Amino acid sequence: MSPRMRINRFLAAAGFGSRRACEALIRAGAVSLNGTIVEKLAAVVDSETDTVVVEGRTVAAAPPRLVYVLNKPTGVLSTVVDTHDRRTVVDIAREHGYRERLFPVGRLDLDTSGILILTNDGDLSYRLTHPRFKIEKTYRVDVKGEVADETADAIAAGVDLGGYRTKPCRVEILERSGEATVLRVRLREGRKRQIRRMFALHGHHVAALERTALGDLTFDDLAPGRMRALTAREDHRLRELAGLLNEGEDRSSCH
Repeated sequence: MSPRMRINRFLAAAGFGSRRACEALIRAGAVSLNGTIVEKLAAVVDSETDTVVVEGRTVAAAPPRLVYVLNKPTGVLSTVVDTHDRRTVVDIAREHGYRERLFPVGRLDLDTSGILILTNDGDLSYRLTHPRFKIEKTYRVDVKGEVADETADAIAAGVDLGGYRTKPCRVEILERSGEATVLRVRLREGRKRQIRRMFALHGHHVAALERTALGDLTFDDLAPGRMRALTAREDHRLRELAGLLNEGEDRSSCH
């Protein structure tokens, strides 16, 4: 990543929240650059030579931006630490030798497996998890019983989850027998245990659930429990999906 960047991006990377939150700090006159209050949102910071102060506190240059992808196994928590000493995705990162401060982007339930991003990029995390940005996530769903076409259509149209109606999604039946059905579900939201609850409303228990893609990124090379840094192409596409390439940002690799 280039040492020169817009000041809102610099502050977001340093942990001051989303770029919009950082812009609010600038408008409030809380940010100075080399001793001068910043008045322009387009001000540029050289992280190697400039001094940025926020509300009297000098901001250290942000660490290098890191983005990894993990194929999360079942039985692992999508959190940084656990008070009951259960295994977390950050534990897996440590086992693979990654010592940097990382946090998971969103959550996969304890009994859900599949693609999960770990990063230190707060702006990317916000964009990937906020429903306003509508990034599609794809899941393989193994369901007990034979799911009828009408049931798949009803789930795709949206169901009432106790006062909240899910938004339309895409549901495709891949395999079907009398005892089980395999489906592909694509949706742009992520309510707690949403897919399991949608099928339960129609009398079907989800036996296995795996996230297989973020947008059009599939990471097919990763076995369960493995992780790696994104390639430059994958990182570029992920930021493109998140709307982070619309401001003329650099398109360098994430590692």
